[in-house]
Amino acid sequence: MKGLLYLALVLVLVPLHTSLLPHASLWGVTPDLGLVVAAFVGLLAGELEGLLVGLAIGWVLNIYSAGELWISLVTKGGAGLLAGLLGRQVAMVTPTVLSIGLLCLSLLSGIVTAFSIKHADLSDVWSLVQSIALPQACLDAVLGAGLVWLASQRLIVDRLHARDRFS
Repeated sequence: MKGLLYLALVLVLVPLHTSLLPHASLWGVTPDLGLVVAAFVGLLAGELEGLLVGLAIGWVLNIYSAGELWISLVTKGGAGLLAGLLGRQVAMVTPTVLSIGLLCLSLLSGIVTAFSIKHADLSDVWSLVQSIALPQACLDAVLGAGLVWLASQRLIVDRLHARDRFS
């Protein structure tokens, strides 16, 4: 049953990410919904499921984009894995904790993507990081914090409530 839910999530996420999100951009920057969802699944379900869902999201999103294959796979899979490890190691994951983690992961993803562009010098990379990667990382952090806050208000999940884990 969980596998079907994850498959449906990946199949719904791709059309949403590729067709609707470009029209809902803020200041010309769209959030990386795949990274946020992979981290959210990793936080709620664990590091292995976060890794597998992140790899699936990265692979399917790469089919529809013109980017390098390994960048999206590594960043989305790594986001799910690291969020799962964060959820297991931190006593209570608050929206602030996840937003800081997503900010760092998304910024690192943007920097890796900027450095992977062929024929780009350091000034071009800095311009891409400053104008696209940093605002996108901030949007990802806000979106992830909102998802964690909503989940902590509506769902009873052990990883979001400290009293359930240590009582």
